[in-house]
Amino acid sequence: MKYQLTCMIAFVLLLVGCTGERYASINPHQSFVAAVNILEPSITFYDKHGELLTTWTFEKAYTGAILLQQDRVLLYGHQLTEADIYELSSGKKLATIETGIGTTNAYYAKDEQMIFLTNSRTNSLMRYNLYGEPDGELALRNYPMSMIAHEGLLYVVNYKDTVLSVVSMEDLELQAEWPIEKSSHGFAIIDNTLFIGGHGEGIRPNEAIKALDLATGTELYRRTMSIMPVGFAQKEDELAIVSHGSNMLYVAEPTGEIKWKLEVGANPFAVAYFNNYIIVAGYDDHKLYFIKQGQIDETISTDKGPFQLLVRGDS
Repeated sequence: MKYQLTCMIAFVLLLVGCTGERYASINPHQSFVAAVNILEPSITFYDKHGELLTTWTFEKAYTGAILLQQDRVLLYGHQLTEADIYELSSGKKLATIETGIGTTNAYYAKDEQMIFLTNSRTNSLMRYNLYGEPDGELALRNYPMSMIAHEGLLYVVNYKDTVLSVVSMEDLELQAEWPIEKSSHGFAIIDNTLFIGGHGEGIRPNEAIKALDLATGTELYRRTMSIMPVGFAQKEDELAIVSHGSNMLYVAEPTGEIKWKLEVGANPFAVAYFNNYIIVAGYDDHKLYFIKQGQIDETISTDKGPFQLLVRGDS
C-alpha cells in the first residue's frame, strides 16, 4: 500500500508538472491581436472586437515574442538562457532553444522559414530552423537588435554602434555595413526604401525617421516626427509610426509625408494594423488603443507593460 501510494503521488506530481507547461488553446482559425506584456510577463489575446480571448501568464521573465507561421509563438528573454516555442492551438510547449543570456530580439523570415536571434552578450546573430535547431552563427557589431528581411537579405541594427549589418540569410554571410546613428531602432521597407527610427543618445533624443536606399544604404531624406520614433507598422501603401518619447502616432505615405497624427497612450512602443484598426500599446498606462480614421474608437486595459503586439489574420 505504501509503495502504491508513493507511486500515485509521484504520478500526480508528474501531471502537475506537465500541465504547468500548457496554456489555454486558441482556435487556429481565430484571428487576434496579442499584447506581449513584460512588467508582469504575459500575453493577452484579443479578438477583432477587442474582447479578451485568453491570457497566458508566465513565470519566466520573457521580454519578447514572435509568431512562427500561424500556430506557434517563440518567447525569449534578455536575462534568460533559453527561448521557448509553444503551439497556440494546443497551448503546449514544443521546443526549447538554448540561447545563453543576452537575447535582444527574434525575427521569423517567412519565405526562408528561418528563425534569427540577436544576442548582446556575444554580439552575434544566430540562425535556427523551425524546430529550434541551431543552423549557424555570425559575429556582428555592438548590441545587435532590430531586424527586418527583404529578398534574401536580413538588415540588422547594432543598437550600441553606428553600423547597420546587411546579412545573406542563405549563406549567413555579411554582405555590407552601412553607417547609421547610435541607438537606432525600428524598421519598415516600402518601395525599395528602408525607413529607420531610433531613440537618440544622451541629451540628444532622435526626432526623425531616416529613409535609406535599400540597395546602397545611402540616406535619401529624413522626415521630422517627434521624440523617439521607434515603433513601425506597414499596411499596403501606408506606414504607422509611434514616438514613445512624445506619445504620438503618425500615419505616413510611402514617401514619408505625414497624412495625420494623433496623441495616444502613455509611452507607446508598439503599433500594428488589425481588422481595419491601427492598434497602439501604451506601455505605462497598460492600455491598447483601437484607432480608426484618425480617432480612438476603443480603449481596453491589458496586463502591465505591453511592449510588443502580435497579429494573426485581418492585418
